[in-house]
Amino acid sequence: MRLLKLGDDGELSLIERSGDSVPEYAILSHTWGPDGDEVTYDDLMTGAGKHKPGYDKIRFCGNQARIDGLQFFWIDTCCIDKRNNTELSAAINSMFRWYRDATRCYVYLSDVPDPRDPASVAESAFPNSRWFRRGWTLQELVAPSSVQFFSRHSQCLGSKKSRERQIHQITGIAIEALRGNALSHFSRDERLSWAAKRQTTVEEDAAYCLLGIFDIQMPLIYGEGRQKALDRLQRKIRKSLGGPTVPNQAAWIVPFERNPRFTGRKRELAQLEGMLFAKDYTAKAAVVGLGGVGKTQLTLEFLFQTKDKHSDRSIIWIPATNAESLHQGYLDAAQQLGVPGWEDEKEDVKRLVQRHLGKESTGRWLLVFDNADDIDMWIAKARSGLQAGQGSRPLIDYLPKSKQGAILFTTRDRRLAVKLAQQNVMEVPEMGEDAAAQLLEKCLVDSRLVQSRQDTSALLLQLTYLPLAIVQAAAYINENGIEIADYLSLLLDQEEEVIHLLSEEFEDDGRYRNVKNPVATTWLISFEQVRQRDPLAAEYLSFMACVEPKDIPQSLLPPGPTRKKEIEAIGTLSAYSFITKRPIDMALDLHRLVHL
Repeated sequence: MRLLKLGDDGELSLIERSGDSVPEYAILSHTWGPDGDEVTYDDLMTGAGKHKPGYDKIRFCGNQARIDGLQFFWIDTCCIDKRNNTELSAAINSMFRWYRDATRCYVYLSDVPDPRDPASVAESAFPNSRWFRRGWTLQELVAPSSVQFFSRHSQCLGSKKSRERQIHQITGIAIEALRGNALSHFSRDERLSWAAKRQTTVEEDAAYCLLGIFDIQMPLIYGEGRQKALDRLQRKIRKSLGGPTVPNQAAWIVPFERNPRFTGRKRELAQLEGMLFAKDYTAKAAVVGLGGVGKTQLTLEFLFQTKDKHSDRSIIWIPATNAESLHQGYLDAAQQLGVPGWEDEKEDVKRLVQRHLGKESTGRWLLVFDNADDIDMWIAKARSGLQAGQGSRPLIDYLPKSKQGAILFTTRDRRLAVKLAQQNVMEVPEMGEDAAAQLLEKCLVDSRLVQSRQDTSALLLQLTYLPLAIVQAAAYINENGIEIADYLSLLLDQEEEVIHLLSEEFEDDGRYRNVKNPVATTWLISFEQVRQRDPLAAEYLSFMACVEPKDIPQSLLPPGPTRKKEIEAIGTLSAYSFITKRPIDMALDLHRLVHL
């Protein structure tokens, strides 16, 4: 390995070291400029490169290394004799190791300006830097433990650690990988996906730049073409993964197929990924919202996207509607995961699954509890009368713990969401009109019906852009062969007729077979939960249903036994998304469809 040293007189010198004699060194990561701009090994030997634009990068790296107390540094442009094919091949096969062993890695972003300039666009330029799109820089980002970013004027822009969330979003590289977890923990497909959109100047380098990512070596044959090089790489990967070290097949225990009608929610999907896959501990997050707002469908789409990106991550779905569905979900999971002892009816299957997922050998996993609405089932001691194997402790005590795991809850109750996931709660917002119109169009047999824009907008407004109500409306329109205007007229009928309309049963492959689907039925379940949990909240809800639903003064509500009970009752209705608070004028808005 050749290393550079910047002398006190500003002159560069080269040394060669190998094995244990290699001193601590810094290493440069950058993007190459036009042919002739970079300082080569020959230039250093002849002293002819000082006037080339690329010499500034060498000087920067040497000066920064000296600041960090390092005498030596390495730069690919001039530390490899590229005319020597044997040396070039050995260097490329060693490159990942060289970056991994470096004490410091400096990323020189020639297209990012100085952040100290008031007119600078450094922050917007950073994620758009060419450096993030080049093939060789993938290993230069992943391999070193210490990576610092610098502008074209040598100003520090932060580190891999300080910008890890942003880098994950830019590159799609798992945060665990950015933090130095062994790359063997990530599937072949996931590692290949990190390089899918990166480019290389030489076509064969699309394969050669991945040698270190897969910890394999192979001879370089420049001229063989991109596809042949990739084919050789794939054969090497298959051979290296073919032994007993191949991780267990990831489990996919999800009761639904992907929803082809899923629409929008890109921001929420990205937010979930950041909440769940950026932790050094068992990350927990909760998706909360009004019944019918699309919590389950959002979660389902997130799982399919996670499967595409992280094919080595087991995904387990457990329906938590009631104790019976949850117990059956645990049994199904234990069976498909191959958990020892699951057949024994006397064993606590929840404890068996908890222990299994807590083992490092289980690998990475994501556990989903859908419809986690019963707070007593999760927090209080389990109810009496449970059968053998159903456990006797509150469910929260059965949550597994592992750095490789994450847990996601869907619930209508924001209070329970906070108890289960603390601050990691994402409320599903109302769907926008454009996304709602797209959903309606996808659900209709005759998609041309949405071309009546005025009727479509009016219908969606009446349905408050609620996804379940939109799907139900489309099913009714499809079954009866009517126009959107006809359904809209039914919605504008007497309240009793509207309630009958919203109570119409319909088929939906994305919902549980044993659960009634209509919007009205969905909310009746929530009403009953509120009534059992907080009688004063139920009384407030009944009162608000008899007045105008908008701008209801809190002072108008019937008095409760104490001020604390009044605050908690309003909090309960807010937690179920039945009402919206207006903090400035101490007033409340009741959801329009709930008002029916």
